[in-house]
Amino acid sequence: MKDTPKSAKSTTAKNKTSGGFTVEERAAMKEHAQELKTAARRGPRAAKADGESDVLAKIAEMPEPDRSLGERLHAIITGSAPALTPRTWYGMPAYAKDGKIVCFFQPAQKFKARYATLGFNDPANLDDGEMWPTSYALPGLTPAVEKRIGELVKQAVS
Repeated sequence: MKDTPKSAKSTTAKNKTSGGFTVEERAAMKEHAQELKTAARRGPRAAKADGESDVLAKIAEMPEPDRSLGERLHAIITGSAPALTPRTWYGMPAYAKDGKIVCFFQPAQKFKARYATLGFNDPANLDDGEMWPTSYALPGLTPAVEKRIGELVKQAVS
């Protein structure tokens, strides 16, 4: 008697999605597609004001403690680098310079992570030697951490 192979469908875990993306990752991609459509409809003139209202709305949707972190980070980032334009990016608060994302806040609940992170993308001027961090864990904010974030953001846009 031969063992008949089972179909891939019957052996695939139920919580996985096609392509190996998690449910959270697929939701983030859908949010990004919607952000691109919305930005195209608005045009460049309305980008800063509308982007800020989008970021504040996204922060308001977050559960605690991500909401408090997001509110405080928004104040620190916009105060340290007023030239950055707030906007959402994959459903997360982000801050852009010349249309390119410089930094972003990834709430812990977004991907069911242990802690929230502050991340920096390639346009951030944080180069330091042969290797440097591009994201920082944020289990909480202290005055010293807030000061360091302000310094990093200023350096990133310099």
